[in-house]
Amino acid sequence: MRNILISLAVLSVFGTGWSQEGPDSTKRKLRAEAEVSLNSNGIAYVPAFSLDKPAIIASLSLIKNRFSYDPALYYGLDLRPWIIDNWFHYKIIDRPAFEWKAGAVISAFFSELETPGGVIHQTQKYLAAEMTAKYRLSPFSALSFTYLLDRGQDPGTVKGHFFNLQADRSDIPLGNKGLLSASLQVFYLEYTGNNDGLFTAANVSATLRNVPFAIFLQAIQALDSNITPFPGFKWNLGLSYTL
Repeated sequence: MRNILISLAVLSVFGTGWSQEGPDSTKRKLRAEAEVSLNSNGIAYVPAFSLDKPAIIASLSLIKNRFSYDPALYYGLDLRPWIIDNWFHYKIIDRPAFEWKAGAVISAFFSELETPGGVIHQTQKYLAAEMTAKYRLSPFSALSFTYLLDRGQDPGTVKGHFFNLQADRSDIPLGNKGLLSASLQVFYLEYTGNNDGLFTAANVSATLRNVPFAIFLQAIQALDSNITPFPGFKWNLGLSYTL
């Protein structure tokens, strides 16, 4: 693992040097993007983990040059928090055909523990580092690979690795006014406490042109896993609003 981290650090240093040659080094104004979604079954950033009940997910991006701050809030419909993420990203390489991004997150995971004396609400802290490489095949299609090194900070939390290969296609015409977007993922988990597995996932969303609302469907299938009980098939239907 030490060798992996050293390699990522070295590549990041060289990548920073390469990125300075690109045409996107000019300063830009601060931009803000936001999305709120209502989900039938909340799905986490690592799609194998879900709330298993309806959830509200809100995400915000504040973007300045190559840096971005991307917090995300995951809540149940009872307004109890599930996950709070504070993501920080930097684009090491930012070119029209290729993007290489490094990220770090400070997370809080909220859970409930049943005891004879009642329900105890727990908060667990996680720190993670991320690398994502994206190659754009066209303005509307891309391939990306993500590696996440996840580290729980409290007793009882898990540690592990997340590898994700994803294909995306956007702006697929759906009639005269509709647009369709789709993505396909194959990802592998290697976490402590028998939380390993190979999964596949698909996400399809539909919207009307110039309308901020979208309907989306997520489906996740475990191919091989030692998680008990076996994760099996999960799905999530939702409505999102983009600001």
